[in-house]
Amino acid sequence: MTYIQKYLKLLSADYPTVQAVSTELINLTAILNLPKGTEVFITDIHGEYDAFNHILKNACGIIRAKINLIFPEMLEADKCRLAFFIYYPKEMLRKYQNQLSQTKMKIMLKDILSHMMAICLNVASKYTKSKVQKCLPTEFAYVIQELLYESHENDDKIRYYKAIIEAIFSTNRQNEFIVQVSKLIRNLAIDRLHIVGDIFDRGSQPHRVLQKLLPKKEVDIQWGNHDIIWMGAACGSELMIANVIRIAARYNNLDCLEDGYGFNLVPLARLAHKIYNNDPCKEFMPKSVDNDINEDDRQFVAKIHKCIAIIQFKLEQTVIKRNPDFHLDDRLLLDKIDILNKTITIDNTTYPLLDSSFPTIDFDHDPYRLTKEEKVIMDHLVQLFLYNDMLQEHILFMFQKGEMFKKYNNNLLFHAAIPFTEEGDFRGQVIDGTIYSGKALFEVLEQKIRHAYQNRYATKNPDSDYFLFLWQGPASPLFGKNAMKTFERYFIADKQTHQETTDPYFKVRLNKTVLKKIYKEFDLDWDHSNIINGHVPHDVTATHEVVLADNRIYSIDGGMSRQYSKETSIGGYTLISDSHSISLVSHERFDSSEELIASERDIIAVTHNEDINTRRTYIYDTDKGKELKDRINDLRRLLECYSDGSIKEKTH
Repeated sequence: MTYIQKYLKLLSADYPTVQAVSTELINLTAILNLPKGTEVFITDIHGEYDAFNHILKNACGIIRAKINLIFPEMLEADKCRLAFFIYYPKEMLRKYQNQLSQTKMKIMLKDILSHMMAICLNVASKYTKSKVQKCLPTEFAYVIQELLYESHENDDKIRYYKAIIEAIFSTNRQNEFIVQVSKLIRNLAIDRLHIVGDIFDRGSQPHRVLQKLLPKKEVDIQWGNHDIIWMGAACGSELMIANVIRIAARYNNLDCLEDGYGFNLVPLARLAHKIYNNDPCKEFMPKSVDNDINEDDRQFVAKIHKCIAIIQFKLEQTVIKRNPDFHLDDRLLLDKIDILNKTITIDNTTYPLLDSSFPTIDFDHDPYRLTKEEKVIMDHLVQLFLYNDMLQEHILFMFQKGEMFKKYNNNLLFHAAIPFTEEGDFRGQVIDGTIYSGKALFEVLEQKIRHAYQNRYATKNPDSDYFLFLWQGPASPLFGKNAMKTFERYFIADKQTHQETTDPYFKVRLNKTVLKKIYKEFDLDWDHSNIINGHVPHDVTATHEVVLADNRIYSIDGGMSRQYSKETSIGGYTLISDSHSISLVSHERFDSSEELIASERDIIAVTHNEDINTRRTYIYDTDKGKELKDRINDLRRLLECYSDGSIKEKTH
C-alpha cells in the first residue's frame, strides 16, 4: 500500500461515505469564495496591558468604521455611545443606570441592541454559519442565531424579531445579552491577530497580556528581543534571569515579578540592602513615568537594580568565553576597571567611572566570580523561574504560537532585522562550525532555543547560551545593532561610548536590488508581498517614515510603551489587512479606560496609509485557501476510491 493510499484510508475514517465526502466538498468549495478575514498586526506591546486591551476592544478602529459604514446618518455622539457599549458594555451600563430613569434606560438599550445586532450581522457575514455558531455564548446561542439569520422582510418575521427583543427585556436579561453580543462583535471583528514581537519588559503587566492571548486560537507571535530574555529566564538561564530582573528594576516594574508572577524577591532585596546600604546608587535610580514613587522606594529599587546588574555583568563572562563565535568579547569590561584610579580603559581610551563602588568584585583575583551570597541568590531565582506555573504556561504559549519569522498571506513577519553587511549581502554567523545567513540563520537559531526549552530541566543545557546571542549578539535578527552598551550607560559619562550602531539592514532594505534579494530568499511574491517589522519606534506625526520601499515594508512600532512618551507623540500603530486593503492606523496615547468611558472619545487616529487591492481578496487567495484546496483535492481522490471500490464505504 502506497503512502497516498494509507493517507486516504485514514481520511476515510473522517468521511466514511460518498455522501459525507460530497457534503464536505460542497462546504469547502463554498468557504473558498468567502471574503478574506481581517488580520491585525500589533508590535512592541511592552507590558502595556490597558492600552493593548483597549486596542483589542475597539478592534483597532474596525468597529467604529463599521458603525460609520452601517449608520452614516447617525449623530456623532450616538455613534460614540454605541461604540463604547461594544467596547465596555458593563461599564457603560453602570454609567447610564446612574444617569437615566428606568423608562429612558429601556428605550436607549433597545436602540443600542438593535444597532448592535446590525453590526453583528455585518461582521459575521465573512464567516460560515458554523464558525459563527462556535463563537456564540452558550446561554444565548439560539436567540442570537434567530436574530442574526431570520429575515426581517415580512410582517410576521418583524413581529417575531420584536417579540424576541421584548422577551429579553421582560426577563430582565438585557444587560447580560448586551455584554455577550458586544463580546461576539469584538471576537468576529478580528479574524487573525499577529503579534510582531516584544510582549515583555518596560510595562508592568505582560502577564495580563499573555492571559488575554491564551484563549485565542487565531493568533501568532514573532519573538522579539525582549521576549527572548523572558523565554531564556523560564528555561533556567541565570544570565537571562538577571537581565529580566535588571530591566524590571530599571523601569520600576518589580511588581510585574512579585505581584504578577508571584516571585519572592525578598532574598535579593535583603542582599542588595546589605551590600549597598550606604551606597546612594545614583546611576541606578529607576526610570519611571509615574510621579508617585517616593524617594525611599526609589532608593530601595536602585539598590536591587545595582545588585542584579553587577551579577549580570559577572555571569556574562562564562557564556561569552565559551561562545567566541558570538563576538561579544567587547562586553567583558569588569577586568578593564582600574579600581585604584576609578577609571576604565576601553579600546585604549581611559574614562573616569561615574560609580566606583564595587564591594562584591574581587579585582585582584577574578572580577567575574560570584560571591557565595550571590550564588545562593541565583540558585534561588533559577528555581523560582523554572517552577513558576504561570510563567511556564505563558512561555509554553510563546513557543507554541511563536517563531523567529512567519510567512502568512504574502506577508513576511519578523521583529527586527535580517542581518546584512554594508555591501548589501546577508551577514553570516558561525553556528556549530557552519556559516548561516538569511532565512537559514533564522531557522537554526529557532531550532537552538526550542532545543534549549525542551531541555530546560537538564543539568547541562548549552543551547540556552543562544538566548544571550539573540538578546544582544551583533548578528542577531532580533537585536539589529552592533552592540548593547548597558555597562557604558551606567558607568561612563561620555555619550560617545553609549552609541549603538543599527544593522545595515535598516539602510540597505531601501535598495531595490537588496529588497529583491530578500524576497527571493524568503520566496516572496514581488508584486503582492509585504515585510512587516516592529522594534524601532517611529512616529509618522514627526515625519518619520513608517511605510517604506513603495509600500513593501511596514515598520509599525509606534511606541506603545509609556517609556517612549518623550520620543513619540503617539501610542502605537496597528496594521489592518482586510479583503479590501492594507491600512496603517495610529493610536493616541492611552491614559485610562475610565477617562475614555467618561468622555466616550476613542483614541483611534485617522488612517495614515492605504494600499487598496485592485480586486477584493477571497479565501481562495490566502494561505488558508491553499490548505482548503489541498483538502478538496484529497477528498476528490477519496471520492474516486469509493467510486472504483479500492476503499469501501463504512456504515454505522
